[in-house]
Amino acid sequence: MNQLKIAMLLAGIFSVSLFSQQKENTSNTFQIKNPDYKISPCTGMTKQHWKDAALYLLEGAFSYIHTLDDPMKFPKQEGKSYPVNENQIPTEKLEGLCRTLFIASPLLKENPSLVINNIKVADYYRYQIGKLTDQKSPSYIESRPKNGGPNQKLVEFGALALSMLTNPDVLWKQLPQNQKDELARIMLSYGDGPTVDSNWKFFNIFVLSFFKEQGYDVNEKLLVAYLEKSLKHYRGNGWYNDSPAYDYYSMWAFQMYGTIWSEFFGKKHYPDIASKFTANFIDLKDNYPYLFSKDGEMIMWGRSISYRTGAVVPFPLMGFQNDPDINYGWMRRISSGVIRQFLTHPDFIKDNVPTLGFYGAFEPAVQIYSCRGSVYWMGKIFLGLLLPDDNPFWNAKENNGDWDTKFKKDEVYNKYQGDSNILITDYPNIGASEVRAWCHEKVSSDWQKFRSTENYNRLSYNSAFPWQADGENGEVAMNYVVKNKNNQWEAFRLYTFNKFENGVYYRNVVLETDENIRFNLADIPLPNGILRVDKNNSDKPIAIRLGHYALPKLDKEIVTIKKNIEGYEITIIDNGKYQLAMIPILGWDKTEVVKAKGLNPESNESSVINIINDSKKSNLFATLMLWKKSGEKWKDKELVPLRISEQTNGKVAIQLNNGTKKIIDFN
Repeated sequence: MNQLKIAMLLAGIFSVSLFSQQKENTSNTFQIKNPDYKISPCTGMTKQHWKDAALYLLEGAFSYIHTLDDPMKFPKQEGKSYPVNENQIPTEKLEGLCRTLFIASPLLKENPSLVINNIKVADYYRYQIGKLTDQKSPSYIESRPKNGGPNQKLVEFGALALSMLTNPDVLWKQLPQNQKDELARIMLSYGDGPTVDSNWKFFNIFVLSFFKEQGYDVNEKLLVAYLEKSLKHYRGNGWYNDSPAYDYYSMWAFQMYGTIWSEFFGKKHYPDIASKFTANFIDLKDNYPYLFSKDGEMIMWGRSISYRTGAVVPFPLMGFQNDPDINYGWMRRISSGVIRQFLTHPDFIKDNVPTLGFYGAFEPAVQIYSCRGSVYWMGKIFLGLLLPDDNPFWNAKENNGDWDTKFKKDEVYNKYQGDSNILITDYPNIGASEVRAWCHEKVSSDWQKFRSTENYNRLSYNSAFPWQADGENGEVAMNYVVKNKNNQWEAFRLYTFNKFENGVYYRNVVLETDENIRFNLADIPLPNGILRVDKNNSDKPIAIRLGHYALPKLDKEIVTIKKNIEGYEITIIDNGKYQLAMIPILGWDKTEVVKAKGLNPESNESSVINIINDSKKSNLFATLMLWKKSGEKWKDKELVPLRISEQTNGKVAIQLNNGTKKIIDFN
């Protein structure tokens, strides 16, 4: 029986609807050949290895291309992704074409003669771009109908315009004039039109900017309007608001688009606007790097997480500034770390194409607007290859930045992000980063079903512990679930930020289906975890569960350890990589270790510690959620590092073993 049949048989036996763990062929993962540990002591990766990574991804895509007529269309992943009907296939092909071009274009700029799978890559993309204008071709894209609204075609044309703007010599100049004119007519019908009040405005901006650069008449009034509206999304510290969410789009998308537009068009035509984007971009260096772990790993957080490496594109783009105050070695270390995080993971590739998921395919993290080719949005990281070889981003010695120079063991570091209300926390003891951010979306009005889900509604997100999906039986990780009127477990999602004060992050939350179930929440990051002190303001007794982060099952069974220290029941789980400990301090009835299947993005099997209150009316819940690396021993004072000394008038006094005192003030 050949390898494919064996894999299919195993898939049939072990398939789970929510999760697909690949690990079919570890030899198919990206290999870092001839690593250079002199200039890159942390990752071994240089600019050449970035080009190798880009080629690795592009070769997988071109395994489906045997003639110039073959579209960039890939095997559909089971689940909610599109296409779900024939009408969506032209858009699916357009996505595959325009998104793989993010990888191909920087390579072609340096090597226009690139050949993959016996196909001249530049010829292929020029031919396929021409087919977009050929009414007889199945790849033909019609102009936007009169009064037609924004759609996925606008997104992809914006992407195509960005690639052509940064590489016109290869992608544009050699096209016949009739194709250029027809392409301008079709693309401008979308660019010179309505958009979505989010980062989408940049798709119009790039279409209008590119064709203005090529001498076509464009709606400059609309172009300027969309630029100015985009600037109004800025909230400080490098963060934009993506209407209404904060996520990676709020940093990497806005900042990347603003920088590429400024460098390749804006500084020449609209210098005042470009200077504003540049000023906003400068702010990110003091904040965004802290969102990544010491090893340069990104947090699983927000929608479109399958775009993965796209999240770090602002770091190489810092090279355009050539700023001596930027630690370019740290920026490259983070960026290369994220490339390694995914491309060297055995679950990342299936059918020669990246999966829709985080590591492997993971249905809870997929959105309905994605097709299989959508994943190549991650190729935006390779816009960094536009930097010349002598740029400091490529030549500074790799380092771990503040993780090595400022962060101290047994301390915790918070960076509050001001008007965005985002809190970034770094934990030197395990080298992990964490984020708390916006979530306030009702399932009832979330027609795309992603802003109200686990993509946003966790209490926090951690680089060491990717979020786990909720189960129907109350299995929950890093959130509360409440038994609602329909006898179903319902997660908190309607959060309202209150304040960040004295190291305490305050939010209020109300249950979507019952506004009389409401809590005040207080998160206190500690060196080895989190202390939660949460006030129940509900008007009735409720059944609730609170979950720690979850642990995936790795190479051995997850071990459970029970302890009792100073009268506190302590539960620890250990998967051989990390240990998680949960200690109910106040308000809880019992603790359970819940095993799950198909809910975790790293493994089909996982475990999470849940603490439970079945119906008792408790006004105050206090919980310790701690962690260590596997193999490290716990001291008693680490497992019970505090005592609650006082509760009066909406205030709770916490006395920590290190001598500090925290006052939780819900007023």
